[in-house]
Amino acid sequence: MHQSIRLAALATLTATALLAACESSNKSRPDQPGASSTAPAASAASQPSSSSVSASGSSSGKGVTASATAQPALTPITVAPGKATAPAASAVSIPTMADTKPKDFQGIHNAVAYHDGYVSGSMPEGEAGFASLKAMGIKTIISVDGAIPEVDLAAKHGMTYIHLPIGYSGFDDTRKKELTRATRDAHAKGPVYIHCHHGKHRSAGAAAAAASSLGWITPDQGVARMKVSGTAAAYTGLYACARAATPLDRAVIDAVPASFPPISRPSGFVQGMVDADLALEHLVAIEKAGWKVPTNHPDLVPAAEAGKLANLLRFMAESDRSKKHPVDFAAFLMKNSDEATALEDALVAGKSNAADLSKLLNAINTSCKDCHTKWRNEAAY
Repeated sequence: MHQSIRLAALATLTATALLAACESSNKSRPDQPGASSTAPAASAASQPSSSSVSASGSSSGKGVTASATAQPALTPITVAPGKATAPAASAVSIPTMADTKPKDFQGIHNAVAYHDGYVSGSMPEGEAGFASLKAMGIKTIISVDGAIPEVDLAAKHGMTYIHLPIGYSGFDDTRKKELTRATRDAHAKGPVYIHCHHGKHRSAGAAAAAASSLGWITPDQGVARMKVSGTAAAYTGLYACARAATPLDRAVIDAVPASFPPISRPSGFVQGMVDADLALEHLVAIEKAGWKVPTNHPDLVPAAEAGKLANLLRFMAESDRSKKHPVDFAAFLMKNSDEATALEDALVAGKSNAADLSKLLNAINTSCKDCHTKWRNEAAY
């Protein structure tokens, strides 16, 4: 029995020696096919290697095991101390002229290109919206909305703001030239994002007019892109601005002052109230005309008047003047703005039930009266 144990031990030692000799021989011959296949299977699975399969088809060579089959490339991931970040390939693809539908991103909606690196869309929604714009490579943001831009948040993400508000009924030649110069100069520094509130109407009209004025697209192409953005046919003034835009001489563009404000405040809170009252009067006239354009006021566009009212009320709710009042003052204005937006949406959608539209207008009127009753006659108003 002791003899058997000694023979078994001797056999084990011999086998070990032979294995070591083979391994030593393989290491001295790096060109040996399949030499890399001696790596542990777990290692081969966790770390793909192309060294065991050549481009010339040496995978047919003897000694290449299944574990050495080429693995799909992995997306590199950057890891910051204590926090994993998104894969490097997660950069947002900026919309292009080839897109036939608007694109949505985190905090950004209705994004449509009007030229390479020139995109129209909605107002950025908080950190997520500005992060999406940064991921697109946007360098400058142009707002044509009446609300105060979030300049500090844009700067935090490495972007600058230009604020050139326009109305729903269109804009004059002076504003068109300002938009054109602002767009041209900003685009020379990198991609530009232009927005209003929803990104469907005003920013689309402004983008189309500026792009046509720069010769990037034709007026017809501009109108076509507005339709991609979803600009409602009811906004005839915006479409008119896009159709009338033609390439401007460089000297004409250069003559426009190059300094544009990051925040452009309307003429004041009181003027805003006056303008809001006028828009409401226009809506009442439109209601009396059966929710059509009044014959004695052919320049009125029903949806545009509702949108203008909503925009004015929103601006006033967000103004410094409102902040001097108790919180419910701004809440009154925002509620009123939401009601005006609901009427605008109904008109844009082509809803023609007069009773339903009048119900929405009555809600606006009621909120206005409630607000006036509570605040108009107070000394702090």
